Amino acid sequence: MLFNSLKYLLFLPSVYVVYYFVGERVRWCVLLAASLLFYAALNIPYLPIVLSLVALTTYSFGIWLDRAESHRSKRTLLWGGVTANVLILVCMKYLPFLSSNLNTVSAWFSVCNFSPAIFPTLVSIGVSYYVFQAISYLIDIYLEIEKPELHFGYFALYLSFFPKLLQGPIERSSDLIPQLKNRYEFNYDNMRFGLLLFTWGFFKKVVIADRLGFYADTVYNDVHAYTGLSLLFGTYAYAFQIYMDFSGYTDMALGSARLFNINLTQNFNSPYLATSVADFWRRWHISFSRWILDYIFKPLQMRWRDSKNWGTAAALIIAFLISGLWHGASWGFVIWGGLHGLYMACSAIWKPYQKRLYKALRVEKTPYLKSWQIFITFNLVSLAWVFFRANSLDDALYVVLNLIHRPVSNRIIDMLIGTGINQYNLMVLSISLVLILLVHFQSGKVRFTNCPTWFRWGVYFLLTLWVILFQAEGAASFLYLRF
Repeated sequence: MLFNSLKYLLFLPSVYVVYYFVGERVRWCVLLAASLLFYAALNIPYLPIVLSLVALTTYSFGIWLDRAESHRSKRTLLWGGVTANVLILVCMKYLPFLSSNLNTVSAWFSVCNFSPAIFPTLVSIGVSYYVFQAISYLIDIYLEIEKPELHFGYFALYLSFFPKLLQGPIERSSDLIPQLKNRYEFNYDNMRFGLLLFTWGFFKKVVIADRLGFYADTVYNDVHAYTGLSLLFGTYAYAFQIYMDFSGYTDMALGSARLFNINLTQNFNSPYLATSVADFWRRWHISFSRWILDYIFKPLQMRWRDSKNWGTAAALIIAFLISGLWHGASWGFVIWGGLHGLYMACSAIWKPYQKRLYKALRVEKTPYLKSWQIFITFNLVSLAWVFFRANSLDDALYVVLNLIHRPVSNRIIDMLIGTGINQYNLMVLSISLVLILLVHFQSGKVRFTNCPTWFRWGVYFLLTLWVILFQAEGAASFLYLRF
């Protein structure tokens, strides 16, 4: 059941109506049942079983952690709970990757006749998100930042709340569980804002992201047919496609939750206006980058603090290698994460010299420097997206080596206005991107809520009409569902 499907457009108001009319004491039951129904509707074997197993394991270890008296027993329980969740994730998602690479390594040593079986991927949708959420829950209890939730129903709802189940945000228990327990009262502003945010995300997904997907898929599904600017254009198209797709999903998730007076974590903040790769990760997939920062990078940085900048650099590379592997069982994802780690490691080492250079050139805090930094950061991020999107490492290397290798050919014209990618699509896409830019740059100057009622409702109507009239053909799946 995708957010951009008719099923969900019927499911969400149905859940809300039931939630609104039932008694306060059983409202959490409505949301939990809706979440399980939402997950089961994907019709993928093992999904409900895996979710139940993670919930039961984490709930039990959380209570045991809180009751443990000695530091040693707490540490043992923490590692036991984390290991159990990681093993669940590995068994469901990473066994094919591990077994195929083990096969490759064993083939290199001909004296070893060991050939492990290649296991199929059992489950991938959503598992990474709620396993990371479960791990952070256990660590926070171990550090005595949080107390365990004793009510299993609320805990299960915290893990499985349907708006954020498949693609996040990755919520902390201290942020979400108290909201799930709050008494519900109808709030007109939350209802209006939730519906507007949902429609805005729907617009970003079906009007912009899916159209950009035409261009990106045309190139990346047959990279050897393109060179030069065609590859560059396809890479930029994918960079904006994945942003509009993922941020669109997040807006729809936040809008859905707001109907129930629940505020989920903002996950994006204009990431392509970042002035460094570190700044990019403060703006992109914010809940995930905070998780990586708090639970992987900071402990490693503290352990290697005596090595100063070099210790920080090593911690960054390891943290982002894990980030890449979290996204999927593929060397392309690992390289993508490694590149981001390398970017930030180089920045940590170069930063003291960078300040001196900018001061010597007298370009500190100038708009020219900021524009240059945004340009460089966006292109570094786009280069890493090549490995994220390419169908294989060979394809990714071909794209990188041929981005500026040859002059543009006539194929780019065929790609832009040829069969299936016509002037109509280009027109709709161009106007939609201009609308996105206008909304972005005006939002900081004029508060939309302060505008007259007739104007606001006119905008709501036009946005809804634009989505209905100009959505791309076919309901494409969200890109981040496979992570």
